[in-house]
Amino acid sequence: MSAPTYKVLNPATGEVVEEFDVATDEQIEQALASAQSAYESWQDVDINERAKIVSKVGALFAERAEELGKIMTTEMGKPLSEAVGEAEFCQEIFEYFASEGPTLAADQEIKSFSGGKAIVQKRPVGPLLGIMPWNFPLYQVARFAAPNLMLGNTILLKHAESCPRSALAIQEIMDEAGVPTGVYNNVFATHDQISTIIADSRIQGVSLTGSERAGAIIGEQAGRNLKKAVLELGGSDPFVVLDSDDVAGIAETAWGFRIDNTGQACNSNKRMIVMEDIYDEFVSELTKRAEGLKAGDPMKEEDGSFAPMSSRKAAEDLHAQVQDAVSKGATLHAGGVLHDGPSAYYSPAVLTGVTKDMRAYYEELFGPVAVVYKVTSDKEATELANDTIYGLGGSVHSTDEARAAKVAQKLQVGMSNVNAASAEGAEMPFGGVKRSGFGRELGPLGMEEFVNKRLFYVGE
Repeated sequence: MSAPTYKVLNPATGEVVEEFDVATDEQIEQALASAQSAYESWQDVDINERAKIVSKVGALFAERAEELGKIMTTEMGKPLSEAVGEAEFCQEIFEYFASEGPTLAADQEIKSFSGGKAIVQKRPVGPLLGIMPWNFPLYQVARFAAPNLMLGNTILLKHAESCPRSALAIQEIMDEAGVPTGVYNNVFATHDQISTIIADSRIQGVSLTGSERAGAIIGEQAGRNLKKAVLELGGSDPFVVLDSDDVAGIAETAWGFRIDNTGQACNSNKRMIVMEDIYDEFVSELTKRAEGLKAGDPMKEEDGSFAPMSSRKAAEDLHAQVQDAVSKGATLHAGGVLHDGPSAYYSPAVLTGVTKDMRAYYEELFGPVAVVYKVTSDKEATELANDTIYGLGGSVHSTDEARAAKVAQKLQVGMSNVNAASAEGAEMPFGGVKRSGFGRELGPLGMEEFVNKRLFYVGE
């Protein structure tokens, strides 16, 4: 049997807690066959009946939020309160699609100029493969699974190798909620098996949330096999501050958003772009928040402590990016200390003076590092905000809403926000442009991806 690659490795201690064997090729075939067989009947279940099951799934996430939170904290170091909140947010996502799904998927009659009746129907397409990351072990699955279960599609779910307990907990919830056998299938697949699944004629689409590198690989495989793909990839989102009558307040907002999930969020504000007249005060306020923090147990969340990153390698990679910038002239105002292994602690940092010859300028910093840039005009702020290969989200802040909106309208992103770090909610579409990927999840657009928009025409 293959050596286990799916394992729980507590990043706070470096301890391997539990290991799991990867699936055999026979088990992968069984999952594919089960998903196809289940699709034949699941697609014919009335959407309102599917909604009852999807709603029950959401209720179980809420009921088990504390238990699920502890699983996530052990697997990837997320502070416990954030982990519990993530589980509760999953309930909102499943409930949103359970309540709004029947309307969002309803038939739409369109004008016909040739007589007869023309209707656009939103029909399921079949079994789908979801490839999900470690940074939000439940939320990422929920936003993919909920709309597709409502539509009548079936799912094979390949979770991150570091989150096997989360993966199994989700499967247990699906089963207990009454999701029929074969409609949702967790698979501990290898990379080679993923390729086999994508190529299989029974799979009709693939959704990946992950790195730009992973997206390029999966997108190429999906394209070669003529499969629809949704890719939610990296980001280097700008947080533009044009002016403020409360610099400490806007700095607090920026800092809180940056260190949420220990800085490991695709749409985190990885580049703070601040007008010169408030720049020094803004940096000072960030520095105050970063100074004196101590590594702490994410299960306890003591005041003045910070949580570990997801893995030792992630912390080492981030440290290398920061050190590259410092070696080339950037200023590290606070933090940026890689703690001794095998834990994954990296102290939250404030970095300025980043220039184009540094890795930190164009690369995504996937961890708790606030990079701040000084600008002298709205035009310069806009140009800097768009000087990135990514295009996930961004925000613009000002006491003059019209001024902020003018800049926000020019952001080359999939999600642009005015006087808010981000738009959070099950009803808010999520996705990007450029190398942040393509496709949308959540909100009304979340039911528009893996669907057969079939024309149904009845002649006179």
